[in-house]
Amino acid sequence: MKTLLETPLEIRLRIWRELGRASQDRHHAWRTPVLATAADDGGVNARTVVLRRVDADLGTLVFFTDQRSRKVADISHCSSAMLVFWSDRLRWQLRARVHVSVQASGPEVDALWQRVSQSASAADYLSPLAPGTPRVNAVGPSEPWVEASHFTVLTAQVTEMDWLELGRAGHRRARVLPDAWTWLTP
Repeated sequence: MKTLLETPLEIRLRIWRELGRASQDRHHAWRTPVLATAADDGGVNARTVVLRRVDADLGTLVFFTDQRSRKVADISHCSSAMLVFWSDRLRWQLRARVHVSVQASGPEVDALWQRVSQSASAADYLSPLAPGTPRVNAVGPSEPWVEASHFTVLTAQVTEMDWLELGRAGHRRARVLPDAWTWLTP
């Protein structure tokens, strides 16, 4: 039987524990949230990203991307973004307001690239073409790979979360700030 979390502290700790699990478990529903960013043309772009690391103490979530991707351009224009997580197993939706920083070089990026470069994912960052570039011959072989990496780390600093739990006996919702908790009407 599912135990109902009662206190804001219990729920806050469970949220961060689930985020931590998602960064380690490929099958966790929160592993692939949707990241929404503001485009420089006034629109909004949303895409699925892969959660790679979580630091609950610092309130940060880490993702990897190609330096040439649209999301990097969007974040350079406006660092405020929203991440949306859904878990059917938990019956939880989590919306996290974040400020995202882009890091394309430095010791931390180099160390992470060392690990990624030994995996099948390395090819994602070695293409000579930027993500979303139209291909001349979509049926033929892909473009040759290059040695230069476009690997980039995105660090999302969580500033606020909106937690929603769907339940048969009623839904619960709260605004979660780093140092405050407010129960909301679903």
